[in-house]
Amino acid sequence: MSRVTQTVVGDASFTVRTVPGGGGYRHEMREQGAPMIDLPPRGPRRGSIPVRVLHESRALLELPRLAVRSPELARRPRGGGRPVVVYPGYGTGDASTAPLRAYLRGLGYDVHGWNLGRNRGDMRTVITPVLEQIRALARAHAQPVALVGWSLGGAIAREVAREHPELVARVITFGTPVVGGPKYTAVAGIYREQGVDLDQLERDLAALEAERPIQVPVTAIYSAEDRIVAWQSCLDTTSTDVEHVELRGTHTGLGINPDVYRIVADRLAEPLIVVASGNRRGDTLPDANTV
Repeated sequence: MSRVTQTVVGDASFTVRTVPGGGGYRHEMREQGAPMIDLPPRGPRRGSIPVRVLHESRALLELPRLAVRSPELARRPRGGGRPVVVYPGYGTGDASTAPLRAYLRGLGYDVHGWNLGRNRGDMRTVITPVLEQIRALARAHAQPVALVGWSLGGAIAREVAREHPELVARVITFGTPVVGGPKYTAVAGIYREQGVDLDQLERDLAALEAERPIQVPVTAIYSAEDRIVAWQSCLDTTSTDVEHVELRGTHTGLGINPDVYRIVADRLAEPLIVVASGNRRGDTLPDANTV
């Protein structure tokens, strides 16, 4: 049975239809008044691997942009000591998120890497230490923790928020596949070689999203120029409080993209929300400087 949902991206309204078939699900979407378009069957439809690599090499162009806009970024709202954890993408570690963490630390956040080495994409092996870190930070600060994730690192942040919303203030992802896990990414082949049934994984994730949508605020940043993750798979049509933000840039350049920095800083500065058993949605926690 197909499922139809609505989502808004910028000023455009989209209809997203999920249709079972071919051993998995087909995801179609259309802008209001336009024909349906399919999600790419195996990662982004953006040419051969050499072409993708050449395109993604444009990430280096983000460095001068970041330098030029550093005075503007330094004027973003202050963090007041609020706790933040930043998760790296597939195959990378905390070094990849060091520039963003340094920026947020400069704004006054108590920001942390995940401290688990390379992200190998196996949720089962990392979820326990990830939760231990978040619980410790939430306890130390007497408030929930904001989670920021790049690519598949954002998938970790999303699952923690789904399972333990009382520990999470908000989730901000950039270049994170929401639909199909790694199925619609350039690393899909690696998972298949490891024996992962991506069609079954997609069905399981779709069922989980429908049955237990994320309850904390989610900001999903994506780029239509992404050659690593299909941008359509970054759209979240199930979370109860989700915002989509499109920007320009490559996938590998998102970690030094000044627009990502601006959006992350602005969303982190928004009031904290409590989501817990027995609490009303909208109850606010005090500023970190007052607890």
